[in-house]
Amino acid sequence: MNELKAMRTFAQVADSGSFINASRALDVAPAVVTRVVAELEQHLGARLMTRTTRRVTLTEVGERYLDRVRGILEDVEEATGLVRQTQSEPDGEVRVAASPEFAAHQLARRLPRFHAVCPKVVVKVTAAGPVRSLDPGQDITIVVKQSPLDGDFIARRLARSEVIGCATPEYLDRFGRPSHPSELVGHRLLTPPLQGAITFSRRPDDDCSAGECVTVIPTLSQLHSMNPDLHRASALAGLGIAGLPSFSIDGDLRNHSLEQVLPAWHVADLSIWACMPTRRHVPASTRAFMEFLVDEFGGVEDDPWIPSADFVRTLVQ
Repeated sequence: MNELKAMRTFAQVADSGSFINASRALDVAPAVVTRVVAELEQHLGARLMTRTTRRVTLTEVGERYLDRVRGILEDVEEATGLVRQTQSEPDGEVRVAASPEFAAHQLARRLPRFHAVCPKVVVKVTAAGPVRSLDPGQDITIVVKQSPLDGDFIARRLARSEVIGCATPEYLDRFGRPSHPSELVGHRLLTPPLQGAITFSRRPDDDCSAGECVTVIPTLSQLHSMNPDLHRASALAGLGIAGLPSFSIDGDLRNHSLEQVLPAWHVADLSIWACMPTRRHVPASTRAFMEFLVDEFGGVEDDPWIPSADFVRTLVQ
């Protein structure tokens, strides 16, 4: 008796509800299905099913056996898939959820490199608002948040990004470059609705150790919006000072379109994670894109998008 084949036949009967339906799904004669299940029961020395003229019902031992059989069949399928994946390049579709700003400023520039190594994989990106937790309808969800992750899923840390203040050099030439958070009170700020107090902590440097904290309550807001890209566009237009994730403005900082405000002070950290549902079999396309993201971002502790200390020093001299 081919025990693996018998397990597949037994599972198909249980799923189909009858020997006739199972024979159709397996494309064999009903008598073959009946014989295989009978041989399996004889081999095990236990009755797995009770039969009527219309349906079959699993016995208690049959229910327990089916649970183990499903796991074995999934393991076999995964092992077969892994071998096949090593023999051919990934193809198919990978569904990715990300915030609009992360998709536009970070994913888009990297997709050509991914397609250069996986040309048969189609990346389907959903970018519709903040992403704070796993989207079970997606293969990979890129989560950006301050608080720790929680939930039953696989997560790989991609990077750390700070929330930093920024404005155009022209705005700062006109209204002044604040050197202390308390000086923000008189500036035009671009904030989310109902923005509460903002706490700044001083970074350690040659002249000052870390530890000083200052809380500022915005009083002059020129724009209230939950859209980070609108804040960025408004800051670029010279409307005021915005607080934005560094990953969304690294190009603006390096080409001097925007200037970092209060570089000696820290506001908040964001962790960026690539998450996917916990499951036994991960498609080759999903696995390939996940590994690509991890390799691209590197999971480094330092924020890769904040300009170097030497660059910042030139801004404040």
